[in-house]
Amino acid sequence: MRSIRPLLMAASAVAALTLTVTACGPSEENAGGTPSAPASLDPGKIKIPEDLKNRLKEHGIDLDKWRNGDWKNWDRDKWLREAKDFVNPIIEDLWDPDRMREAERPDKPVEEEDISGDKGVTDPTPDPVKAKAVAAKYHANAPESGKVFFDSPEGSMVCSATVVKDPAHPGKSNLVWTAGHCVHKGKQGGWYRNIAFVPSYNDSAMATSDLEKATREQIAPYGVWWADWVKTSDQWIAEGASTGGAGAPYDFAVIKVTPEKGSSGKSLEETVGSALPVEFNAPAVPKIASLTATGFPAAPPFDGQKMFQCTDKPGRLSLKAEQPTMYRIGCTMTGGSSGGGWVAQGHDGKPALVSNTSIGPSTAGWLAGPRLGPEAKAVYDEVSKKYAGQ
Repeated sequence: MRSIRPLLMAASAVAALTLTVTACGPSEENAGGTPSAPASLDPGKIKIPEDLKNRLKEHGIDLDKWRNGDWKNWDRDKWLREAKDFVNPIIEDLWDPDRMREAERPDKPVEEEDISGDKGVTDPTPDPVKAKAVAAKYHANAPESGKVFFDSPEGSMVCSATVVKDPAHPGKSNLVWTAGHCVHKGKQGGWYRNIAFVPSYNDSAMATSDLEKATREQIAPYGVWWADWVKTSDQWIAEGASTGGAGAPYDFAVIKVTPEKGSSGKSLEETVGSALPVEFNAPAVPKIASLTATGFPAAPPFDGQKMFQCTDKPGRLSLKAEQPTMYRIGCTMTGGSSGGGWVAQGHDGKPALVSNTSIGPSTAGWLAGPRLGPEAKAVYDEVSKKYAGQ
């Protein structure tokens, strides 16, 4: 189990901090190479809607070759990059129990770069807060939370994510919130592939040894939901990087999902029974008594198979004076927790998503996430409006 945790170096006036974008990475058989599909995969199960067919053709992608594994071709000329280029044909049973379980393990550190932590407002480094295991069943205690799986040039990867409300479909949302670096590589690449969301992954908190014999229904009791469409910030696409913290204040994304096995008539929100509102006029740090971050940390001492949470009063972390200041909390969660939702009391007094995990130190003492403002609302609104009539 392998998670990719590219390291970043932050130089502040007080101390140097090694930061990491907390995504996860390739399994052993694919380390350093391209991911492989299950040997038994039936190309006939790949569902490609007409609009996706047309978009693939526009980019010179041969549909038959794609069906037979050309999605594993990461040549830069074929790695779709722009916001409008996203395509994600469903491949049934691609994310089988073994592939989901093996998409988590620490990667090797990459080159360190300096980022400025002493511009704008940065509060003292918070004391570590030990992550607490969420009690099983997860669906009873954090029904909105789950894992996002995706393929990259480095292999199969995983992040954390949250079901959020959709103003265009009250009570019937199919929207999921995660980090931008969980769907798009940023400045040096394009959209990841085979993006899928699994709510309440390992709902019963089975031991890793038991998961090796678990069925898909035990690991994904509420199904596997594939991305129809994904939107991240223009800033992440233009600036985002796995080193240096570039783009981190804009490191968020919204995914519109559909069930892999075909619609039962129920939305994701109806299926899991809950969805969180998103607070875009996020409260200032002094007005937040506490934040709770949820995720599936995968780097030691965790293994990515269970859900954890940290609760702390947030502080502020400024990477660049001209960019929004990020929230920061003490937390020992490691790589794999990226994209997981940060929940606080909203302006109406009810729980709301106010951020997501983006970066943290390699020593795993704290996490930082973007403060959601107009850029995040624009991303959210665009995805909601795109499917408002459906």
